[in-house]
Amino acid sequence: MTETAPHLNSGRPDGGTRSDSTHSNTPSAHPNTPALLGQRTPPRRPAPPHPRPHSVLHVLHVLHGLLKTARPKQWVKNLLVVAAPAAAGQLFTRHALTQLALVFALFTACAAAVYLINDARDADADRAHPTKRHRPVAAGQVPVPVAYGVGGVLAVLALALAGWLTPPLVPALLTAYVGMQLAYCVSLKHVLVVDLVVVTTGFLMRAMVGGLALGIPLSRWFLITTGFGALFMVAAKRYSEAVQMEGTAGATRALLTEYTTGYLRFVWQLAAGVAVLGYCLWALEGGGTHAAPTATGLLPWRQLSVVAFILAVLRYAVFADRGTAGEPEEVVLGDRALAVIGLVWLGMYGLAVAHC
Repeated sequence: MTETAPHLNSGRPDGGTRSDSTHSNTPSAHPNTPALLGQRTPPRRPAPPHPRPHSVLHVLHVLHGLLKTARPKQWVKNLLVVAAPAAAGQLFTRHALTQLALVFALFTACAAAVYLINDARDADADRAHPTKRHRPVAAGQVPVPVAYGVGGVLAVLALALAGWLTPPLVPALLTAYVGMQLAYCVSLKHVLVVDLVVVTTGFLMRAMVGGLALGIPLSRWFLITTGFGALFMVAAKRYSEAVQMEGTAGATRALLTEYTTGYLRFVWQLAAGVAVLGYCLWALEGGGTHAAPTATGLLPWRQLSVVAFILAVLRYAVFADRGTAGEPEEVVLGDRALAVIGLVWLGMYGLAVAHC
C-alpha cells in the first residue's frame, strides 16, 4: 500500500484517483478542451471579406479625396489664362477659345499635381493646423504614397501634352511653373520674402500663358498690374494667416513667426497701390486715341473702368484688414458686393478693349 499511493495520486493535487492517461482517453469528460476541438473540426479561419463592394467603396473614397486635394475651388485662379487674350481683344475666336480651354486644363492639371505633392509632404504639419488637418491626405483619406504617385503622373502627362499640342513657350512656362512650385514645397516656402515672390510669380505665369499660347505680345502695364495685384492678394493671405494663427503659427507654418503683421500689412498695402497705379496708367495712356467720346460717340469706358477697379481693390482690402482674406477664392466668390463690382469692371473693361 505504501508503494502504490504515490502512483495513485501522481500529478493530481486534488487527490483524485484518475491518471492522466485515463483522462486523455475519455473525450466526453471535457468536451471544450482545445485539443479535442482541434481533433473534431479543422481550425477556424476568418472568412475573407467581400473584396468587390469593399474595394469599390474604398476606391471611390480615395478618388473623392484626390479630387478634394486638387482644390476645385482654386481652379478659378486658372481663369487668368484668358487675361492676356481678353486684354488684346482676341478672345472670341474659335482658335483662341479652343487653345485657351486646352491651356486651362493643362495648367489645372499642373496645379493639382503640385497640390497633391505638397499635401503629401506637409501631412504631418497639416495635422497640427485647425483647418488643414481635415485635408484628405492629413486625415488619412488619401494615403501619402498615392498622393505622391498621382501628383507625379499628372505633372508628367500635362507637360507631355503641352509639348505635343501647344506652342513651345507654353510647355517651357509650365515646366518652369512645376519646377518652381516643387522647389517651393521643398524649401523656398521657408525663405523669408522669397515665398511671397514664388506664389506671386505663379499667378503671373497663369496670366502670361494664355498670351504665349496665342502669340500675343504682353504689355508692360498688363504685367505690372497683374503682378502687383497678385502680390496684394498673396500678402493679404499671409497677413490673415498670421492674425488668425498668432501664438501658434510656428506649429503650422514656421515662416509666419518670422513675419510681423505690420510688415505683411505694409506689403499688401504697397502692392495694392502699385497695382492701382499701373492700371490707371494703362487707362490714361490710351485716353487720347482710343474710345474718345467725340470720335465714336461712346463713353470713355477705358477711363471709367478705373473706378470699378479701385472699388474692387478697396472692397478686397476690407477683408485683408480684418484678417479674413486667408482664402482668396472664397473672398472673391463669397462676397456679393465684390462679385457685383467685379462684373461691372469686367463689362467696362470689355467695352474698352472692344473699341480700342
